[in-house]
Amino acid sequence: MENWLNKYDNNGMQVWVEVPPASKKGNHIPPKIHKIKCKMIIKDVSASTMYDVIHDGQYRKKWDPTMLESFDIARLSANADVGYYSWICPKPIKNRDVVTLRSWEVKDDEYTIMNFSVKHSKYPPRSDLVRAISILTGYFIKPTGPNSCTFIYLSQADPKGSLPKWVVNKASHVLAPRVMKCVHKAGQNYPEWKQQNSPDQKPWLFPEQNTLPMMDPAQLSIQRADSLENVDESSKVDAQDSEDSS
Repeated sequence: MENWLNKYDNNGMQVWVEVPPASKKGNHIPPKIHKIKCKMIIKDVSASTMYDVIHDGQYRKKWDPTMLESFDIARLSANADVGYYSWICPKPIKNRDVVTLRSWEVKDDEYTIMNFSVKHSKYPPRSDLVRAISILTGYFIKPTGPNSCTFIYLSQADPKGSLPKWVVNKASHVLAPRVMKCVHKAGQNYPEWKQQNSPDQKPWLFPEQNTLPMMDPAQLSIQRADSLENVDESSKVDAQDSEDSS
């Protein structure tokens, strides 16, 4: 993969980040757009279960270590909706949130979920969070057997602001592998949890179960990065390092 740098490779899990091409002076210009790709070989959970885990909003509260708040806003069609998600960033960086249009498809036993940022009049940027941009984020889950799969996560995002290098490094070396491990463990535990929590309720598979209000897509517009405030956090020091050195 051209310009992709492998940052983590351990126990069937790999993480790559895209490195911007060097300028004419030979310097790497810090990118505004952050691209990350994660791949995990899962040997003990089916593709269909991992797909359910990513969709199930109730269950996400149980396993997602970075989530602050997450909820669905409205549906656009049988396989598309709009939702809100906010997450915890490494201290002292401000936490982020997004409003995204999400769509999904199951085809030939392959599972795809994609999202990108949209503007919704009832969910403007908040003063206590930085509104980030998902240019394109997705999951691709492919079975390798009845109880095994390849799980791929790819994100192209603008965190809105100048982030210090340690944040970018921490995201690929520490945070992404940690979240992927949590996703895998969530897949292992999901069948038992789901048995106790509305086992037949899966609106992502059965659209007739969806009780979200319908919304006209014309009420949404694509969220352009240049219409949001940039936050310069490039001089922030990792709070964990500060604690370790004190």
